[in-house]
Amino acid sequence: MKFLQPLQETMSREQLRDVQGERLRAVVARVYRDVPFYKRKLDEAGVHPSDIRTIDDIVKLPFTTKEDFRDNYPFGLYAKPLSEIVRSHASSGTTGKPTVVGYTKADINLWADCCARTLVCGGADRTSVVQVAYGYGLFTGGLGMHYGVERLGAMAIPMSGGNSKRQLMIMRDFGTTHICCTPSYALLLAEVAEEEGFDLRSLGLKAGYFGAEPWSTSMRKAIEERLGITAIDIYGLSEVIGPGVSSECLAHRGLHVFEDHFFPEIIDPVSGKPCPDGEKGELVFTHLTKEGLPLLRYRTRDITEIDHGPCDCGRTFARMQRVSGRTDDMLIIRGVNVFPSQIEHVLLEIEGAEPHYQIIVDRRGTLDDLEIQVEVSPTMFSDEVKKMEGLRKRIAHDIHSTLNVTAKITLVESKSIPRSEGKAKRVIDKRDMN
Repeated sequence: MKFLQPLQETMSREQLRDVQGERLRAVVARVYRDVPFYKRKLDEAGVHPSDIRTIDDIVKLPFTTKEDFRDNYPFGLYAKPLSEIVRSHASSGTTGKPTVVGYTKADINLWADCCARTLVCGGADRTSVVQVAYGYGLFTGGLGMHYGVERLGAMAIPMSGGNSKRQLMIMRDFGTTHICCTPSYALLLAEVAEEEGFDLRSLGLKAGYFGAEPWSTSMRKAIEERLGITAIDIYGLSEVIGPGVSSECLAHRGLHVFEDHFFPEIIDPVSGKPCPDGEKGELVFTHLTKEGLPLLRYRTRDITEIDHGPCDCGRTFARMQRVSGRTDDMLIIRGVNVFPSQIEHVLLEIEGAEPHYQIIVDRRGTLDDLEIQVEVSPTMFSDEVKKMEGLRKRIAHDIHSTLNVTAKITLVESKSIPRSEGKAKRVIDKRDMN
């Protein structure tokens, strides 16, 4: 199986632009009518739905940002009544409040199609056995890929994350052919397999679908060598749909954006002006078909470039290159979005902790390691060890419950963290992404 939906995936660029224009006109008219936020935003920009005639007119539309989710929390951006929303997912927000996204039944079907396309891009077919080791729950990764496997007609193994020895046992006993997880977790599985005394290369694994965190070319090579598979880079974010926004194919020339549903733009992150083809900038998406929460020109803050040239696989969709960075200060720790402002928000709620901290991110072995150094008040620092340990545990607990990440908490003396007259350097990222 080379394509899931050959008519859509191989249409000419001219046909695709016509489809995109028609869908853009419809979605702008719909959000203007059904979403008060967008009616106000379009009116302020002096844009009426009748001004949108072709896909080229997309530049007339205002941008949507992560802050708009915060300001309209939880359901203010929904374009359908809650009676028609069959599922809501959420990811980390910038103030402790999650970014909430909603799906209608049609959206779930669309999502399943896009994730099934992703699987086919990497060579999976109806005979495949796909182990989904992304987390299930409010995080979109697990359920998105799971529905894609079922839409493809393959066998889904809904393992979720963790419990590595059991993952390996199931992989061996069930005959897993494809795995979906973060790249760092794939390497951890390889390490555990070596400790258990069996070679993953002896299994029937063919390919893995890796996303949810940045990963380097050297990590790709290590995964392919140690697991004996083809590594497929996939991209998605909750605000757009989850996994299934774009996927690498076996030609490994970038990630095909499923642009019949998600229209991509590259803009200068400062001016907001469109960048020419092949130039790096900030990635922006507009929904063309999503019903529950359609977004206009959503600024992802991810830095990449777009190539509209032909691909050897036969798909005519544009290809985005691997994301090289972000325009904001968001960190991705083991697939979880973490903002320094979230950490600050937690610390300010805890008596004895000072609002001075430093985040140190490193990669020990194959997994990200997060340490937060926190200044404590002079009286607390000189207090008994029992109270200090209680404070450390409280901070660790609150960080985990708010951000869903485990961090090493190091309590340090007041004024021991360097001050800055300019912007404070909150993050030291020691990971090598070259």
